[in-house]
Amino acid sequence: MTAKILIVTGDAAESLEVLYPYQRLREEGYEVDIAAPARKKLQFVVHDFEPGFDTYTEKPGYTWPADLAFSEVDPGQYTALVIPGGRAPEYLRNDPELRKILKSFFDADKPVAQICHGPLLTAAIGSLEGRRVTAYPALELDMQAAGASFQDVEAVVDGTLVSSRAWPDHSAWMREFLKVLRAKAPVA
Repeated sequence: MTAKILIVTGDAAESLEVLYPYQRLREEGYEVDIAAPARKKLQFVVHDFEPGFDTYTEKPGYTWPADLAFSEVDPGQYTALVIPGGRAPEYLRNDPELRKILKSFFDADKPVAQICHGPLLTAAIGSLEGRRVTAYPALELDMQAAGASFQDVEAVVDGTLVSSRAWPDHSAWMREFLKVLRAKAPVA
């Protein structure tokens, strides 16, 4: 049986932070499902920097169908979890179905990859306390408030949790996550 990985996301997720791990993990032989608040076509976004702006800008990105609604997810069917960033985590952290899914992965010590604003979700369930993480640098204070030790580097591995700052760090993020996956949840 092929190992399955779950990506949890929603509208306004960063296009590259959903699609890069989706394709990279499939390339490795994993089956990957995307779950969102509802089964629908999701609208992703592109975040980038423009000269003269103090922060990133947002433009419409790719659309992609969600395979499952959060209410349909059985976490026991999945060996690992990916949490993309973008703006989606800001509202997804309020979803009680998603919080149950996230908690089950952490309770079972399954591999979790989070990037950019994704750690807002793991912070919402109290799973960053005492951990080392990275995230989009503007979230440093949020990570510290959640009890984590923030590191401004490409990728941080803390047990089965692998975090990264943003899409420019994808190579380091997936390289480290794949090391964890190969040890804890290899492709059958």
